[in-house]
Amino acid sequence: MASTFDVAKYITEQTGEVSAMKLQKLMFYAQAWNLVWEEAPLLDEDFQAWANGPVLPSLYQKHRGMFKVDATLFSMANSASLSQEERGNIDRVLAFYGDKTAQWLSNLTHQEDPWKNARGDTPVGEASTAVISQGAMHEYYSSL
Repeated sequence: MASTFDVAKYITEQTGEVSAMKLQKLMFYAQAWNLVWEEAPLLDEDFQAWANGPVLPSLYQKHRGMFKVDATLFSMANSASLSQEERGNIDRVLAFYGDKTAQWLSNLTHQEDPWKNARGDTPVGEASTAVISQGAMHEYYSSL
């Protein structure tokens, strides 16, 4: 299983500079689709259902206060530690979602059950640390 920062470094190596919000959403979809295709998590951390969509708290702490990020932010990470299968799955996610804007991706997550169900009755725009379960992600994305 890859570390959050190894995957973030790989994604930013592939995309170049990207907004922090878009990176969070690409990470979410990489995890979701890896759960479907491999029936195993890609990342060793759970996403939380924040107001603007799914967020990895440790990644947020790394890019907090930054609008754009690139691979240099993850200099301590090792993207080469990802398996060929993991890189291939991330590449497939980037091929589909990579040209979308951060806002488009955020809007998409807001329409999907894993984020909506994790937030429950939390009012729109209000903070939440509710975990988006891997089981909910696998179930929802497997059905698509």
